[in-house]
Amino acid sequence: MKINDKLLDKLAQLARINIPESKKEKIKAELSEILTWMEKLSELDTDGVEPLTNMSKEVNRWRDDSPQPQIDREIALKNAPSHESGYFKVPNVLKSK
Repeated sequence: MKINDKLLDKLAQLARINIPESKKEKIKAELSEILTWMEKLSELDTDGVEPLTNMSKEVNRWRDDSPQPQIDREIALKNAPSHESGYFKVPNVLKSK
């Protein structure tokens, strides 16, 4: 597969990224190199090889969802840099309209 400007622009749009003109040639070359490597993988004989669905044979160990002891509010707030009315006070992260 040949990586051209049209395909690179489509990939950038799908990834929601802006690619500067100065970097397009380098990125096209790197993507072509990756595709060449992937084409080599298609040469392998994979008949009889089971698909890999998980990297580990480990099974999740679940715990009961039960109440645990909690830290007292006053003790927690004592270590807070700022608090007000029984709550942690933090800087605004959302801009109000």
